[in-house]
Amino acid sequence: MKGIMEKLQITTRDIARELARKYSTMTLDELDTLESILVPRKFAKGEMILSEGEICKDIYYIEKGLIRQFYFKNDKEVTEHIGSDGEIFMCIESLFKEEPTHLQVESLETCQIYCLPKMRLEQVALHNVNIQILYRKILEESLIISQVHADLVRFETAQNRYLRLCKMKPQVVLRAPLVYIANYLQMTPETLSRVRSSSLMG
Repeated sequence: MKGIMEKLQITTRDIARELARKYSTMTLDELDTLESILVPRKFAKGEMILSEGEICKDIYYIEKGLIRQFYFKNDKEVTEHIGSDGEIFMCIESLFKEEPTHLQVESLETCQIYCLPKMRLEQVALHNVNIQILYRKILEESLIISQVHADLVRFETAQNRYLRLCKMKPQVVLRAPLVYIANYLQMTPETLSRVRSSSLMG
């Protein structure tokens, strides 16, 4: 039984393989290098992963859990991103400018997260072409996610915003509190309830 339980434990090697599978093929040496810089961290539900005023120094990979990225505007919270299992997140401006972030990141569930420290990642990317590709593809993905969300709230109706979110992020729709989903889609909770009801009826 103990052997089976050990096999079920996710290791940094598993995460390195998963990142390589998603972003770039790698040699065994490159997998070793990627594994060596991964830092596992666990966050309790409701814990802050990154607070306003801190400098973001890592790219984060969610092995398991749910997070939301948000900021304050006119004393109101604005949810910019909700991420779940198998997704990457970061505060990109703070990461590259090495300046305090205005964004905050909160764990909405107990989260198992693996950090890729930017400084170490850049060092190893200099000597490993496939890690360089992985780094570039992660950044590309992050920019695309931001653009998709911006276009969603800019161009789509409330109904279409919700339906597209269901398609793009079904786990978020199932697991995130409705108040945060509504905030992310830039609608009131009442509008979201109406949209959900009409979607179920449709």
